[in-house]
Amino acid sequence: MIGSLKGFVESLHETGCVLDVNGVGYLISCSRKTLDRLTAREGVQKLLIETRVSQDAITLFGFFDAPEREAFRALIEVKTVGPQKALLVLGGLDPNGLARAIAAKERKRLAEVKGLGAATANRIIDEPAMQKWAVGRATPEEDGLGAAAPLPAGSIESDAVSALVNLGIKCPEAQGAISRAAKRLGDAATLDALIRDGLREFAR
Repeated sequence: MIGSLKGFVESLHETGCVLDVNGVGYLISCSRKTLDRLTAREGVQKLLIETRVSQDAITLFGFFDAPEREAFRALIEVKTVGPQKALLVLGGLDPNGLARAIAAKERKRLAEVKGLGAATANRIIDEPAMQKWAVGRATPEEDGLGAAAPLPAGSIESDAVSALVNLGIKCPEAQGAISRAAKRLGDAATLDALIRDGLREFAR
């Protein structure tokens, strides 16, 4: 399995590029943002690669960095969102912007991605696995009480944030509430205690 390729960009086209690796040209599909970054640089380029095998083709997808590849992998697991639509999404939003839109359920923002449409945007946002992926990856915006630091994925704090998001609370607000709850409760805090304490801020 190919994990990455390094070579010279032989040509660029609307949906990807040909990367010359020691005289062999690899046809690679890329997002618009990755193509823009390739265009802005000269010399040897390195792309992270995701290989997808179907009945009639082996397709290589290239990414400038690991966060974009992780976002791609998450998106293609959503029903009706194939690799090409995933690249459309990543052409319109970087991974952090995508995570923020999903966590905050900003349906209009996602639907405005060219070629995506409202139905697919709603499916992405409503997919529990995408909500789980977004928590901990979205950099919180200023909420008037200071921006909270991103929470480690898999921690009880991130699980508590996910629970609040599933109740309809925007991710930046949920992260701030859980961060403050964690400080109040200390290291011995349980998941249930964090959720209850975080919810008290929104019940006032």
